[in-house]
Amino acid sequence: MSKYCQFCGAEVAEEAVICVKCGCSVNGKKADLSAQQPPKTWLTQSILVTLFCCLPLGIVGIVNASKVESRFYAGEIEEANRLSAQAGKWTKLGFWIGLIGMTIYCIFMIAIGAFAGLAGLSGY
Repeated sequence: MSKYCQFCGAEVAEEAVICVKCGCSVNGKKADLSAQQPPKTWLTQSILVTLFCCLPLGIVGIVNASKVESRFYAGEIEEANRLSAQAGKWTKLGFWIGLIGMTIYCIFMIAIGAFAGLAGLSGY
C-alpha cells in the first residue's frame, strides 16, 4: 500500500521519510537523515571506467550509481546499500577487465613489433 505526500500529492513508498519529488517530510515528522550518510555512489569512478576502460560494464555501474542517493533519501536504505554494492562491483570489474585488456594489447603490439624487426619487415 502506498501513501501520498501531503504537499505535492506524489506517491511515495510506505517506509519513505521524505518525498522524492518535493523533499518534504511525508509523515509530518521532521526527516532525521542527518545521523546517517548515504552510501558511496561510485558515480565518478563509473564514469571514468566507462571512458577509459570498459564501456559496457561502466554503463551498468553508472545506472546503479545514479539511483543510490535518491533511494537513500526516499527512505529505502537497504535498496540504496544494495545499489551501491552493485555499482562498486561493476565499476571494479570494468576497471580490472579494461586493465587486463590493455596489458594484453600492449604485449601483443610489442611482440608484433619484435617479430617484424627480427624478420626484417620494419620498413627501414
